[in-house]
Amino acid sequence: MTGNNVSHSKRRTRRRFMPNLHPHHVLVNGRLLRVTACTRCIRTQMKQYATK
Repeated sequence: MTGNNVSHSKRRTRRRFMPNLHPHHVLVNGRLLRVTACTRCIRTQMKQYATK
């Protein structure tokens, strides 16, 4: 996603919004894998584990 940096004098320069990625361990087919996932995905995964 893109947007603008806006300075105090209201000059605009282009910027990019990057995803908030973190290393995380995920259980896949009974094995723990270390993946880079966004924080929203990590939160969703924790909710799924809580309901099981």
